[in-house]
Amino acid sequence: MEVSEILRVEFLTKHFRTPKGIVHAVDDISFEVAKGKTLGLVGESGSGKSTTGHMIAGIYSPTKGKIYFDGIDI
Repeated sequence: MEVSEILRVEFLTKHFRTPKGIVHAVDDISFEVAKGKTLGLVGESGSGKSTTGHMIAGIYSPTKGKIYFDGIDI
């Protein structure tokens, strides 16, 4: 079965533990990117753009949520 999206992010969350407490870097985001399309993440400094990219790239593991690339859970 062929999927129409190349990337699907479902309920992605990332929390970091710091000496000052827990930082909610990304909180429950979902989106899809169709094959052949481009997505831009835009936001203020510290809003979770890089953390989201790092989770998609596999550098960070999500606290919760799923990432699918071409239909495969990564």
